[in-house]
Amino acid sequence: MILTLLVCGLALIVLVLVGLFVFGLRRRLIQRSGGTFDCSLRWDAPEKGDTSGKGWGYGVARYNGDRVEWFRVFSYAPRPRRVLERSAIEVVDRRAPDGEEELALLSDAIVLGCQHRGTRLELAMSEDALTGFLAWLEAAPPGQRVNVA
Repeated sequence: MILTLLVCGLALIVLVLVGLFVFGLRRRLIQRSGGTFDCSLRWDAPEKGDTSGKGWGYGVARYNGDRVEWFRVFSYAPRPRRVLERSAIEVVDRRAPDGEEELALLSDAIVLGCQHRGTRLELAMSEDALTGFLAWLEAAPPGQRVNVA
């Protein structure tokens, strides 16, 4: 009986360690090509004024040509959860987190309100990542429409 409990406990510890290792390996593979930054995302974000902190997902965003690929941190999926195309992103507003959002987001985050193909979304990232993101948006090839407020 004790041997069975010991083996089951050991197997559980091994499974947890393997799961944590896979999380770390996945993040390493995402960041391998460079151009990544920590970024929280709220898809189908409500209009201004809702600072409840609900709907935010913590993730890693990666530049890939004319797209930004967003991956959830706590996922085993090898593909991005969302893909934002540069030509379809329209920046609507910028603000500091307020209310319960301050608890849901990283401490130095700036919230950027956007429209992407008719869907309102919000991205929360550090000031440095925001500067890079806005520069990436404005660096669109000639002839492409860019909407940065």
